Amino acid sequence: MPVPKGSTIDPGRTRAAILDAATPVLYERGIDGIGVAELCTRLGISKETLYRHFGTKDGLVNAALEARSERVTRWLIEAAAAAGPDPADQLSAVFDSLQEWYESPDFRGCAMLNAAAQHRNEAVLTITAHHLDGYLELLTGIAERAGTADPHTLGRQWLMLVEGATAVAAHHDAAAAGTHARQAALTLLSAATRSPLG
Repeated sequence: MPVPKGSTIDPGRTRAAILDAATPVLYERGIDGIGVAELCTRLGISKETLYRHFGTKDGLVNAALEARSERVTRWLIEAAAAAGPDPADQLSAVFDSLQEWYESPDFRGCAMLNAAAQHRNEAVLTITAHHLDGYLELLTGIAERAGTADPHTLGRQWLMLVEGATAVAAHHDAAAAGTHARQAALTLLSAATRSPLG
């Protein structure tokens, strides 16, 4: 990343720019699918710059996974909030957003689960667990707002639908994975909110 003559280098901005550029490359190629030399060439930086800001390639990978996790979780939270106050609408919005993602040409599955499958090291597993916790918090919140008796269990069931749909979309058929998962999620919601006398 060349710096224009006469300007000063801002380490924070440089680090953020490297992350922004590296995240889609690592997602597209996989964390083992590209070496340091090629990665640096793609990013337009030297190995020294990468090491100065992230210590190692693993340091860059971990930072990219964390940044992607935050962005994806925030995107789903915002989608749910934009759907209005009805929990069923919020839940539908989550799965509809996922379906849009599945249909995008750059979709390659869940980056965190992909990384965890490739690298079963503590740092990546911790990032993946934190990512799933973020999803679970969002989904459990929807279940709580719906007034279900056991929102934590329902949230976990919905999390399984989210990750199952993502895996099916990545490895089998993206055409309606999110739509089918949404229907199943709404069925679970309906069962959880149905009056025992009804």
